[in-house]
Amino acid sequence: MTCESCVRSVSDSLYALEGINRVDADLEKQQVAVEGTAAPSRIVQAIEATGRDAILRGSGTTNGAAVCILETFHQRQDDDDVTESQPAAATQTMSWLDPRNVRGLARMVSVSPDTTIVDLTVHGVKPGKYNATIREYGNLEHGASSTGPAWTSSAGDSSEPRGFLGTIDVDQDGKGVMFTDHPLQVWEIIGHAMVVTQQDASKAELDNNESTVLGVIARSAGMWDNDKAVCSCTGKTLWEERKDQVSKGMI
Repeated sequence: MTCESCVRSVSDSLYALEGINRVDADLEKQQVAVEGTAAPSRIVQAIEATGRDAILRGSGTTNGAAVCILETFHQRQDDDDVTESQPAAATQTMSWLDPRNVRGLARMVSVSPDTTIVDLTVHGVKPGKYNATIREYGNLEHGASSTGPAWTSSAGDSSEPRGFLGTIDVDQDGKGVMFTDHPLQVWEIIGHAMVVTQQDASKAELDNNESTVLGVIARSAGMWDNDKAVCSCTGKTLWEERKDQVSKGMI
């Protein structure tokens, strides 16, 4: 944002979203604080729709937010089957998915002692209906097949699985969105895997196919908990780092 007109443009775009209660834009700090119930992904999209870029700087309260980057392990499985008559390049061309590219992002924010909202976006996957689940383990050594059954509870009791999040309809462009709430707390699911697949999610062991993406759920910063300007792992500014990640498929 470079002027007050920019501030108004961004604010108007955000207020047009359903569920936005308050928008505070600070031109000097280049920050916009948003209060409401709209999905974080929708907020970023609304700002980008004005022709500007945006980085989400945390959601919810400290220790109440998590994120999961979803990738495919299908190509890794194909690599084991490559023969001299079918080189790796040919195998890659045959697959709907490019190897290990980011195919989705899930943000989770606890909004009450017994409710967490899940904002899940996928792209570049086959059209159809997908099932989203939290799995018992966070082991990605063998992709989806090593994540175990659907998560039951943090105590590991034998009650009904709590890991079934819902379904996502992916359109013909390979894009799908799910925004829902679920009776759990973020701290319970840190370190578990999330799997989005067209397979029967109640299976104890899932396969690695081109309609399955997954990742490990990690703790995320709460609102304004992380104000760094440079990424410590790459030495790049956050804007440079974001540009790199977007080029790899990050949403």
